[in-house]
Order: sequence, then structure tokens, then C-alpha cells
Amino acid sequence: MFDNLNLKLDKAFKTLKGTGKITEINVATTVKEIRRALIDADVNYKVAKEVTDTIKEEALGRDVLIAVSPGQLLIKITQEELTKLMGETKVDVNIKGDPAVVLISGLQGSGKTTFSGKFASYLKKQGRQVLLVACDIYRPAAIDQLKVLGEQIGVEVYSEPENKNALEIANNAIAYAKKTGKKTVIVDTAGRLAVDEQMMKEIEALKKALNPSETLFVVDAMTGQDAVNTAKTFDERLNFDGVVLTKLDGDTRGGAAISIRHVVNKPIKFISTGEKMENLDVFHPDRMAQRILGMGDVISLVERAQQTFDEDEAKRINAKIRKNQFNFDDFLSQLEQIKKMGNIKDLMGMIPGMGKAMKGLDIDDDSFRPIEAIIRSMTPLERENPDVIDGSRRKRIATGSGRTITEVNNLMKQFGDMRKLMKQMNKMGGAQKALGNIMPNMGRR
Repeated sequence: MFDNLNLKLDKAFKTLKGTGKITEINVATTVKEIRRALIDADVNYKVAKEVTDTIKEEALGRDVLIAVSPGQLLIKITQEELTKLMGETKVDVNIKGDPAVVLISGLQGSGKTTFSGKFASYLKKQGRQVLLVACDIYRPAAIDQLKVLGEQIGVEVYSEPENKNALEIANNAIAYAKKTGKKTVIVDTAGRLAVDEQMMKEIEALKKALNPSETLFVVDAMTGQDAVNTAKTFDERLNFDGVVLTKLDGDTRGGAAISIRHVVNKPIKFISTGEKMENLDVFHPDRMAQRILGMGDVISLVERAQQTFDEDEAKRINAKIRKNQFNFDDFLSQLEQIKKMGNIKDLMGMIPGMGKAMKGLDIDDDSFRPIEAIIRSMTPLERENPDVIDGSRRKRIATGSGRTITEVNNLMKQFGDMRKLMKQMNKMGGAQKALGNIMPNMGRR
């Protein structure tokens, strides 16, 4: 999402490299480039000017330490100001009540239904009993979509397909939730345009009658500055509690993520990427600022891993690593766990310095398919004991997987190198780290 912005900001900071101190002239040049980069990223002009004026003022008011270059200082100041612009600290959702009611609102096609499923999965992992409510009575197959998502994550969906009264459905759902002991009710509503007065009155009536503990406005980040303007219009009618930015993995300039908090004065609470139910992150302004500046986001990466990886499976893998018995079955298992964490390119971008290295590379979940095809073409004996795979077996595996013998040989070599490194790292207590560092590069030449 922020590739182009990161590139332009990096270029702006380079104008200060080689200078021994910050002056009004060199800061003015750099700040001008920063402002231009933000505007190009679809940040509101007034917001971009305000934040860059503050950056300039802060930079001229600070002394440059001997150990810190002017460029490094300006990066730090820019990070601080971007963090403030996006809200400084994360804001939790309010899910109090018996049951707690969360009302989901937004434009047509913004990703409300998918987010509802992701949010239900997020709450379920926290041990809450959740009920999804299908109140989109207008879009064809909306109810079916929610049911499919509910089945996928193991959450019950309440619907009344023949009922065309959204308020009545929601009230009946809450009564059902109380009866069945569900502690959280997520009401997925129909998408509506801000100019559609009848539809806006419906969502207003829903909020007034349900008195939800939390009202979230879901907005498609790919709509850029229009997303900010729409959020402002909806907030005037609904006074929602927080924003959810969806489709942040798309080809978007990111301006909505940067300026929506400042313009609407409502916190961003979640960011969503992709279609997988696991692809939902709590929004942390400081971490997002780091990602914008190419510093990565290791904390979020670790949190995703903790949510995804099975503790018992991790212990089993560690035991096999210690005994030097890690095989292709184990590798395939770990591959599936990594894929559950989200888009591979997005994950790699969370590692400091990797964002620039990944620039222009087309890496997605499909990148693992050749590896999976090769491994699944092996016999159980071969997966369990990679050392038995000789030349004739490699030829058969290549034929069975539809890959070339060269690809099979490359995978075998990389897997062998990985096992050797894991063995070495195991002696130093870092086998898991070795596995995490190597796996994203498996299968690449």
C-alpha cells in the first residue's frame, strides 16, 4: 500500500545526507518533498501542509547530536508526527453489555460482510460467544455470503430470509442471543450511499433502537480521499465510534489511512487485508508510521504468528529439530501455518529493510504452489526420510508434480541447507529463528 510513498519519502530524506547540520534551507527543501509525497499519496492538502509545517518547526528547534545525522533526526520527527496524525495510540473496541451489540455500517462494496466474519473470528479467539446477524436485506446472496463465512469460522449466523425489515431482524437476533447465551452480537447491515436518504434513515433507526456498544464504519482504503469525505458524511448522521480500513493490500496510495483520523476525529480501530479470516489487525498508529517510513513492523508480525501457530505443533517441531529429524511433512505443516498468517509480501514487508528489497517482486501465496506440488508428489517414505531421494526418485517426483528436475534439485538443495543451518542454530538455541528466516526464500532462484 505504501510502496510509492515510502520511496518518495526516502528520496526526500536523502537530500539531507552528507550535511553536517540542519539549516532552514535544507529542511525547507526536504519538507517540501515530504509534503509532495503525502499529497501524491492522496492525503488531504491541508492535512499534509499542517503536518509538514510541524515537522519543519520541530526540526529547526532541535539540536543534532553527534551520533545522529540530520537525515536520521528528520526521519524520527516525521515518524512522531505521522503517529500523532493517525491517533498516537490504539483505541480498543467497546464490547460491553449482555449481549454487547456491534453495528457494522459503510458504503456498498466496502467489505462490511467480510469484515463482520473476520471480527467474529477475532472475538471468538478471545473466548467470546458470538452471533452474526444478517441484516443486509437488499443485496442478492448477502445472507448466503455471511452464512458461508460463519460456517468457515464456526460462528452461528442468525437470518430471516423472508423478512424485509432490518430492525425487526436485529431485535429478534438480540432476543435469540440472550436465549442462547451469546455475549456479542455483530449486526451486518446493507451498504448504502450517503446521498440515499431512505437508506441513511434506516441505519439511523437501527442505531437508535439497538443502542449498540460499538458502531463501526467500514471504508475501502482504495477509494483514497473520497473515503475520508464519505466517513465525515456518515459520522454526521451516525456519530460512529471507530473506522475499519479494508483492502489495504490493494493498489491504493494510502492517503485514507494517514488522514482519516485527523479529518473525522474518530479512531481507526482495525485494518483489513485480503479475504482470509485471519487477515485482520488492530490498528496501531506508531506501527503504521514505522511501516510508512520503511522501518517494518516486527511486533505485529510476532502477534500474527502467535495467533496463527499452534503451540502443541510448535513443541512437536522443536523436538524434531533438536533430534535433527525435521522432514518434508514437517516443512509442509509449517508452510500451511505461514500461509494462514496472511499475504506473504505483506508479511515480508513487516521485516525492517525488506520493504525496499521486495520492491517490484511479485510474491504471493501462489509462490508456494510449486514447492507444495513437489512435496505432495513424494511418497510417505520420501517425505519422512528425505535422504532416500536419489536421482531416479527425483525424476519421478518432477514428472508427478509437473515441475522440472532442476526445480526439484533446487528444493532438495535448499531443504538440505536449511536442515544444516537449523542443526547449527539448534546448538545456539535459535532453530526456530533459522526456520523463520529461511522459509520465505524457499523455492526462489
